[in-house]
Amino acid sequence: MAAVEGLTKIPELKRRILFTLGLLGVYRIGCHIPVPGINVQSLQTFFRSKSDTLFGMLNAFTGQALENASIFALGIMPYISASIIFQLLTQVSPTLNQLSKEGEHGRRKINQYTRYATVVLALFQGFAISRGLIAASDQSFISNRGLLPLAIITLAAGTAFIMWLGEQITERGIGNGSSLIIFSGIAAGIPVQVQQTIQMVRDGQLSPILFVLLTAVMVFVVGVIIYLEQGQRRIPIQYAKRQVGRRLFGGVSTHLPLKINTSGVIPPIFASSLLMAPLTIATFFPTNPIAIGIADAVRNGGTLYYTIYTSLIVFFCFFYTAVVFNPTDVAENLKKNGGYVPGIRPGKNTADYIDNVLTRITYGGALYISLVCLLPSFLTAKFKVSFYFGGTTLLILVGVALDTVAQIQTFLLTRDYEGFMKNAKLRGRRG
Repeated sequence: MAAVEGLTKIPELKRRILFTLGLLGVYRIGCHIPVPGINVQSLQTFFRSKSDTLFGMLNAFTGQALENASIFALGIMPYISASIIFQLLTQVSPTLNQLSKEGEHGRRKINQYTRYATVVLALFQGFAISRGLIAASDQSFISNRGLLPLAIITLAAGTAFIMWLGEQITERGIGNGSSLIIFSGIAAGIPVQVQQTIQMVRDGQLSPILFVLLTAVMVFVVGVIIYLEQGQRRIPIQYAKRQVGRRLFGGVSTHLPLKINTSGVIPPIFASSLLMAPLTIATFFPTNPIAIGIADAVRNGGTLYYTIYTSLIVFFCFFYTAVVFNPTDVAENLKKNGGYVPGIRPGKNTADYIDNVLTRITYGGALYISLVCLLPSFLTAKFKVSFYFGGTTLLILVGVALDTVAQIQTFLLTRDYEGFMKNAKLRGRRG
């Protein structure tokens, strides 16, 4: 109740929430503004038959903006891709690595490079999607081929504007702007999916009992995701006492929290993209027997699909965790600040210990993500229904919601602490 009252009683938090909702509203309005020269009806017909390709995944992440041929059809994904690329480059490039250690100045420089890379990727993806949609079907999606350059520039400009919206939400709103934009795109499709599912029950295509069971499973999966996303392995840290001048510092105990799912939703996104690539390429060659054979082999529901998908998720879980978390750097920082793990020598032994713990919990995190992502595919193949939930979209929805709530709670705690300190100072002056 206190948190709910804080949302309305704290003017700054209320302003931040309204600002965030306002910019998300601008994004959703832009998702319905079409690109000039695009045949929207033909494009929507095409997407109804391509839900298992990269086009379908991008369409889900953008809240049907790609299907509507909107100016925001590319969504925020080029910016996400550019950010991941520079995260990887920071680990292998000495120049970027040094820049990342220069504080605020280095962070701004890398962000600037990321923006430039986003525009380049948006231009490339706009061209690839425009040409790919034309090649994937006999229908004419673009009324005039001379408008193709205009369509590409419009799509890139839309992505640049979305990137700006995300940065404004992060700086002046509440939550991570990029994540909330993806969240709003996915959430926008939920009412339509619920309506379609209810219609299936009314038409007799889906048994009411099966619908109730699937809904119960969905609620259970959401609970599991919430529980495991908040799960941590806490490594105890002890700081030795040290004297600076006449003051004594240290001697406190704390912990190093290691999340079960350190890599977030990156592994299923990458794994889905790689698995959907053959299906997408096969749409360009509808009569080629080799392309059809490869697409059928990795199509959703097959044994090979489950094996490859699980292997890719496990690989990217370990790969991305190794990129974003360096046990050696953590051990060195602890050593410099007088911290140590009880019973473990500082330095290399501490780094090895943290790495072993991280490896063990990453196995559990990879297994959990694999099960969540494979469950909807298994249910769809087993019961032959189009009732879809889970997977990458559910992980994104729950993960972003948890992060946003955590930021709101942090904001409220900070305000309470500042108010407590002000009252303490006033009491001290009166005394």
